[in-house]
Amino acid sequence: MTDFASRLISWQKIHGRHDLPWQNTTDPYAIWVSEIMLQQTQVSAVIGYYGKFMARFPTISDLANATQDEVLQHWSGLGYYSRARNLHHAAQTIVDEHAGQFPQDFNTIQTLSGIGRSTAAAIASFAFHQVQTILDGNVKRVLARHFAISGWTSAPKIEKALWQLAESLLPQSDMVAYTQGLMDLGATVCTRSKPKCAVCPLNESCLARQQNLTSVLPTPKPKKSIPEKNTTMLILQQGNEVMLVKRPPSGIWGGLWSFPESDDTENQDYAATVLKQFGINATVDAPLAPISHVFTHFKLHIKPQPLTVSQHALQAREATAIWLTIEDALGAAIPTPVRNILLKLAHDRS
Repeated sequence: MTDFASRLISWQKIHGRHDLPWQNTTDPYAIWVSEIMLQQTQVSAVIGYYGKFMARFPTISDLANATQDEVLQHWSGLGYYSRARNLHHAAQTIVDEHAGQFPQDFNTIQTLSGIGRSTAAAIASFAFHQVQTILDGNVKRVLARHFAISGWTSAPKIEKALWQLAESLLPQSDMVAYTQGLMDLGATVCTRSKPKCAVCPLNESCLARQQNLTSVLPTPKPKKSIPEKNTTMLILQQGNEVMLVKRPPSGIWGGLWSFPESDDTENQDYAATVLKQFGINATVDAPLAPISHVFTHFKLHIKPQPLTVSQHALQAREATAIWLTIEDALGAAIPTPVRNILLKLAHDRS
């Protein structure tokens, strides 16, 4: 066993995290759900969602048999909704092709929707004690600092080198402690800013610390300008009810319920737009304060435009449009900006 692995395992057993809701189990389903939720999301944000999600979908079959609407509703607010859609699809695959049993073969695990090499390795390590290496953002940071590897860690050449390095460090035993130790070290000690080098179990051999490179490694992602887009959300209201429409199954907020949208152009006749799209007569009210929402690849500027409807039209009662009270709408599968607008409407009515 390498000195790197030995020190990490010893540290994790004493100082690592041991009481997270998805720990202390070998249930691959529970581990899988947690690993998907933790992709690009901090532990503190995941804990509450994880408990509610597992209470509603306690088994793979429960998840597979649910509707996508139900799954997205329990994911609403957690973001990166393709994760939920992939999780749902993978559960259906497991039921249809693996008799409802999570596969143990490492390559087979990677064929499931939304599961890449690192996530498959985490599941295989925690659930089946297989010797597989993970390489998420935290691990990349630990390795880049400890071995003084410069260059953006997600660049193909650098990432390939990190995979090879990670594999060379693998122990042949104590895989749960080793894998969890890598995660814990990156999340709690070798953090992006202000790393706690004094308490790091690897500080004596860390090249970044020796060479005073901790603040510059890992190399940041090359900066490029983020595109900005504009849209107007049409908030159709009648009394305490609002109209939501279902977004296409793929793309931004795929499968979620949202407000109808219109291109953000000056002097647009929103009442005419609503009449044309939904056959609804509406009067335009004063717009709400604009809001912005940042995605991975662009920034969206939203102008919330309320309209008052005198009577529901039959055209709005189709599969892709629904009228709900503000309270019920808040409980639906909705994106964060829509939730914030609804909360503003609820506050203004109180």
